Amino acid sequence: MSTPSASEIIYQGLWKNNPGLVQLLGLCPLLAISNTFVNALGMSLATIAVLTASNFVVALSRPVVREEIRVPMFVLVIAGFVGIVQQVMQAWFYDLYQILGIFIPLIVTNCIILGRAEAFASRQPLWAATLDGLSMGTGFMLVLLSLGGMREMIGSGTLFADAWLIFGEQAEVLTISLSEDARGMLLFALPPGAFLGLGLLVALKNVVDERMKKPRSVSVELSQTITAKP
Repeated sequence: MSTPSASEIIYQGLWKNNPGLVQLLGLCPLLAISNTFVNALGMSLATIAVLTASNFVVALSRPVVREEIRVPMFVLVIAGFVGIVQQVMQAWFYDLYQILGIFIPLIVTNCIILGRAEAFASRQPLWAATLDGLSMGTGFMLVLLSLGGMREMIGSGTLFADAWLIFGEQAEVLTISLSEDARGMLLFALPPGAFLGLGLLVALKNVVDERMKKPRSVSVELSQTITAKP
């Protein structure tokens, strides 16, 4: 398996092969935690930390791990880093940890993390595996933050509510109320709103991809026409 360039790895993670919009992996936390921007940010940071660290260790241990036990080893590595993230959140972000609840330990079973460990990190050099984990995690974070911000604004009429959960009490001033009574469309604050919001983001990406293809196809047709002329 050839090693892609750094720019290709970043492009794959952020856009072309985005885990949330293209692969549609990790939908359980993506849909359940995205009711506010702050909750989405907390879950995103935890996922990026576990994904990047797991890819690093998997790539580092590749020469010494036998093929027959690689998947159980991947799970053990991921579970170890999830345990570390849990301890950190319990110590410094306890209120946020209480809100995220069971979805933090469920990172162990996140298809994005196990899939990247098996499909990429176990077959690529250390630098590429680490960059892939960071890129895929960042791509997942961008989707989660977009969905969380959209649902909070439409569903609750606020943005950056409860920012103190991550940034401390001084961050209470960051909360933005979009209306005087801070009320919004309840549907987007409920689970069905997560599906609607994700569908809108996927549709938007498809539209952008189609528009990006058009100039290229026009230039190809033009070059073929010029070449065909005597």
